[in-house]
Amino acid sequence: MGKLDGKVAVVTGAGGGLGRAHALLLAHEGASVVVNDLGGDRHGDGAGTSMADAVVEEINANGGQAVAHYGSVTNDDDAAGMVAKAVDSFGRLDILINNAGILRDKSFKNITDAEWDLVIEVHLRGTYLVTKHAWQQMLAQNEGGRIVMTSSTSGLIGNFGQTNYGAAKAGIAGFMRVLALEGMKYGITVNVLAPAALSRMTEDVMPDTPDLDKRLAPEKVSPTVVWLCTDDAAKVTGRQFCVSGNRTSLLSWRVDVVAERDGLAEPWNVEELGDQILNSMDDWPKLLRPMEV
Repeated sequence: MGKLDGKVAVVTGAGGGLGRAHALLLAHEGASVVVNDLGGDRHGDGAGTSMADAVVEEINANGGQAVAHYGSVTNDDDAAGMVAKAVDSFGRLDILINNAGILRDKSFKNITDAEWDLVIEVHLRGTYLVTKHAWQQMLAQNEGGRIVMTSSTSGLIGNFGQTNYGAAKAGIAGFMRVLALEGMKYGITVNVLAPAALSRMTEDVMPDTPDLDKRLAPEKVSPTVVWLCTDDAAKVTGRQFCVSGNRTSLLSWRVDVVAERDGLAEPWNVEELGDQILNSMDDWPKLLRPMEV
């Protein structure tokens, strides 16, 4: 028995890196998964089917259920198609993991309009489009849902050379905070992930540190994401989780480490990590609510 038996998930950008790790662990916990990936490079160029197909084959070979989708998060018809694929293949949609992203890093004095627009389009508008269609499906089902959006410390704190990326990621965090408030009455939780992981998107911006591939393996981010999709996390919404290796922290006006173990150890078990997070909840800052007028 998995913690997500009977659930159906869409994961965008799931052909490699973090998205692949999320999709594999969701399937391991019993969810059926739509593996979306355009198949391009980390700059958003190119397309293909092999990346999504490989993850689907891996999930199915391990006894899970998965189907591929090759559309772009920036295309409204493709975004609708991801949700339709979940419903047509598995009957419903319970989970959306917005993970797809690209990089066009450059200092602000050198950045072009095209480099700005493309990063905003993929990250912020792409997150909006897929969430829009998933939200409507979850409302129609009237059984709640789970949405995880991928932000970054580049947007929440800042990072040199990433004004386009940081602006998009800050926008995603703001989007999440408002949507979390709107989702409360429907049982739909919305949270943000700010991950640090070694993947093809980050391989040349990470320091040359011994054992970094083990410490920052994408698989060590996914347990937090998957736990947020479980029934145990039904009351966790509107939160920003920074996950770096085996450390999961809550970011508000302060940073609170809520689960940590040796970075060279194996990834957290989902249930074990969930227990650690739940045990810390009494110390969390209160969720900010809008003023009543």
